[in-house]
Amino acid sequence: MAANRTFPLTIICLVLIRSSITQPGSNPTGPLTSHMPTSKDLDLPPDEYYDTETEPSTVSPKSASPNGSGSMRRCDYNPCKENQPSCSELSAANHCLCPGSTSYLVKPEAPYLKTVAWNGSDVVIHWCAPFSYVTAYSVTVGGKEKQRFGRERRSGGAGPIENVSEVCVVALNDVGDSKASCMMYQPKDHSLPLKAGLIGGALGLLLLLLLAVLLWRRRRQRKLQANIAMRDTAET
Repeated sequence: MAANRTFPLTIICLVLIRSSITQPGSNPTGPLTSHMPTSKDLDLPPDEYYDTETEPSTVSPKSASPNGSGSMRRCDYNPCKENQPSCSELSAANHCLCPGSTSYLVKPEAPYLKTVAWNGSDVVIHWCAPFSYVTAYSVTVGGKEKQRFGRERRSGGAGPIENVSEVCVVALNDVGDSKASCMMYQPKDHSLPLKAGLIGGALGLLLLLLLAVLLWRRRRQRKLQANIAMRDTAET
């Protein structure tokens, strides 16, 4: 009787133990195995997509000018040309490059005096502008200022100069004056053409007088010869 009671209990215990070991959702027919995710499961790109031997290339940006060209051109600016815009104005208008220029906060560099010459009534000088901020130009003769011109001028008259003198041009701005660019002017004797004309006129007048005297003597000689011939014929 006791053996019949323990048998059902044993079966119940075995069933409970089996049910506790078997988890819901597991495969009861085979052993548990770990599943590693593959590239297909993770939806990754294939191996050919990665190129470990090629380094990423870098492209250096090219400097481009506002007008679209690869490099900016120099401004068409001649420092010896008169009545033209300043190089900074040309650069702003045409997007071009200017040579280096000094600031308006310092004295200007010296201009370049090109020529000093007599034009028939006045001594005229020509100069080139410095690459500096300039408000005016001063022309001096023998250390004394003769004329003052605007910043756009590159030539001007210094008046008549009778003696050997040093002619200079100086650039000016609000800070001060530049160093002077100078030349020695040697005046020529402008009375020589007048003297030559007077001498030539006098020689011409003498020649005319000589021709007149020769013609008068020749006519007188012919007249005398004619009178002698008429007297001879009368006597015969």
